[in-house]
Amino acid sequence: MFDVDSSESLTDRQKQRVRTKLGAVVRAVAQDERSQARNRDLAVERLVAKLRDALRVERRRVATRPTKASVERRLKAKRRRSAVKRARGAPADE
Repeated sequence: MFDVDSSESLTDRQKQRVRTKLGAVVRAVAQDERSQARNRDLAVERLVAKLRDALRVERRRVATRPTKASVERRLKAKRRRSAVKRARGAPADE
């Protein structure tokens, strides 16, 4: 169990980030092995992994414009679909 607020190793900004992603108290449980010492080591590894994931700052997405070719392909597909739907209608009386 790791209390985020009383941690001295994290800065205030890091504490806030961990609190929003994981909560005020982070728990890691391991009951995989028969040895208590090994389970404790596994729990610590899992706790470290959780904290590392919570502290990772995701990069902001940079908006880009579609290429001219992709716009033309999209419009061509729309025209083709429109023609198919138009052809389904009742025949026009002339």
